[in-house]
Parts: sequence; structure tokens; C-alpha cells
Amino acid sequence: MLMLLVDFADELSVFNVFRYITFRTGGALITSALIVFLFGPMIIDSLRIRQGRGQPIRADGPQTHFKKAGTPTMGGLMMLCGIIGATLLWANLSSVYVWVLMLVTLSFGAIGFYDDYLKVTKQSHLGVSGKARLALEFLVAAIASWIIMHNGQAPFSSSLTFPFIKDFLLNLGWFFVPFAAFVIVGAGNAVNLTDGLDGLAIVPIMVAAASFGVIAYLSGNAVFAEYLQIHFVPGTGELSVVLGAVIGAGLGFLWFNAPPAAIFMGDTGSLALGGLIGAVAVATKHEIVMAIIGGLFVVEALSVIIQVGVFKMTGRRVFLMAPIHHHFEKLGWTESQVVIRFWIIAVILALIGLSSLKLR
Repeated sequence: MLMLLVDFADELSVFNVFRYITFRTGGALITSALIVFLFGPMIIDSLRIRQGRGQPIRADGPQTHFKKAGTPTMGGLMMLCGIIGATLLWANLSSVYVWVLMLVTLSFGAIGFYDDYLKVTKQSHLGVSGKARLALEFLVAAIASWIIMHNGQAPFSSSLTFPFIKDFLLNLGWFFVPFAAFVIVGAGNAVNLTDGLDGLAIVPIMVAAASFGVIAYLSGNAVFAEYLQIHFVPGTGELSVVLGAVIGAGLGFLWFNAPPAAIFMGDTGSLALGGLIGAVAVATKHEIVMAIIGGLFVVEALSVIIQVGVFKMTGRRVFLMAPIHHHFEKLGWTESQVVIRFWIIAVILALIGLSSLKLR
């Protein structure tokens, strides 16, 4: 919306600052953080009154988790308000990529919200059925992937790029749509599985958002893309503004989610933010790099897949409890040890992923 002020730059040169993605990214970060800080307490109080018992606590989980009973969930609503508000204010709304991100974020957020609603109202302790939820997610992700593919120039728009390899492209053709949809849905659900401890998911989300903010800005700038020998994707620089809003909203949410958490993110937030990161990876042609930067989320998801698969085949468990952060709790790590050590791993993986921009 503020991009409209650029039209008056000839009369007042100060409005030229709104041309710069870096300035608007900073503005989006601050704006989203302020929205969450200012309206967060009101949202928490409202959710606590409406939800009563709050998010259900797993009966087979660590004993220390039972003291969290009564903590409200759906905290993702706070972040979505900050992200959407800041994006509408600071982003260039003529960008197709911005609207694709809003489609994925709001749709995944709505799916997660309904899932949380069923749980807290006791209509179903499991929420939406897994098949129905995945079907809806894949539908949204497929639409977003199709728009992204048709917004680019063939055959590059339907191709898969590889980190650390400069020239090789794998043209997936129409298979790009289901592949990209899988990336988006996988990212959303991997983040959802990671969100099991106070502050565990939000910091890696912010780390991933910051990393992809850099990638989006560089990929969308012809000069930087040529210098780094990465693929130039026109228009993706604008995604940095949205990712700046994610970081700001994440900082505001962490204020309330830090141990002991006053609110949980819930599926409302984890699905929305994971899907958003996945959509950015698809748009910037860095799907494989996302598996590195978001490696923590990948490991969390794999731990669940391995646990379930092995148990069904052999009746035995690989981990003491899945997702894997609960395994370390069962080993005797305190919640703060698990969270902070996983944060460190997330930062290291992000640095490895970012190194792919130059090591080609």
C-alpha cells in the first residue's frame, strides 16, 4: 500500500525510499512485531476465555508437560495478523508472488485453525482427519505451484535447480506442480511436528525466514544473481518483505511463547508458516536448499515417519518417543536444553544452506 507513495517521489524525493526492498523489509519487520506486541495480550486473554482447558496434552508425553494444561493454543492468529497487516502495508501488491504467499499462508492457517478448533472444543481430540487435511493442503499447494510455474519463463519455471552446481537444471515439466506441492505441504507439516516445546519451532522458523529473505533478495536482483552465479528469478525480491514480516511476528510471538509459554502456536501458526517457507523455496527455485536450511524440520518429520513405519512392521520403537525432541526429553534433557540446542542446530544448518549461494 505504501508503494503508492512512490508516485509522488517527483514532488517529494523522500518517498523514493519506498522503492527499496531493504527499507520496506525493515518496515514490515517492525510493523508486524508491533502488531503482535500490542494485540497479543488481548488475543491471549480472549483465547483463554473461549478455550477453557486449552490445548490437549498428550497422555503418553513427558511428565513435565502436564503442568502446561490450560495454556491456550491458536497463537498463530497473532502472527497471521502481524504478517498480513505488515505485508498489505509494505509489500508491492502488484507482485504475483506476494499474493501466492498470502494464498498459501491464509489457506494453511485456516486449515490449521479448524483443526485446533476441533481439538479445543473436544469435538475431536485428533482434529481434522489426516486424509482430509492433506487433501486440502495439496489442493492449495498445487494451485500455488501452478501459478508460480506459469508466472515464470519455460522451461526454467518448471525446472529443479541444485545447490553447489552452477549450470545443471532438471526440467520436470508438468511434474513440477505435484513436486512443488509436495515441498509446500511437506514444509507445513514438518514445522507442525516440530512445534512441541515452548519456543522450539518459532526460532528455527525465523532463522529460515531470514535465510530465505536473503536468498529471495539475491535471486530477484540480476546483478547479485550474476555475481553469485545463482539463477535469476525476476520478482522474487519482493518476497523479502513478507519474510521480514514473518521475522517481526515471530519475535513478537516468542515474547509470549518463551518458557513458560502463555500461548501455543497451534496448527494455525505452524502449518501457515511452514507452508509460507515452502512456497518461498519453490518460487526462488531453492527447494533442495530448503531441505538444508530447514534440516531441523526434516529430521523431526523423518523421526515420526521412521517411528510409525518401524512400529507397524516390527512392533518395536526406534525412538523413546517421537517427534525426536521428545526422545531427548525422555533421555533426561531438560526442555530448555532441547530447545536451545535445537536452535543452535537450526542456525548451523542455515549457514550451510546459505553457503550454497557462493560455493558453485
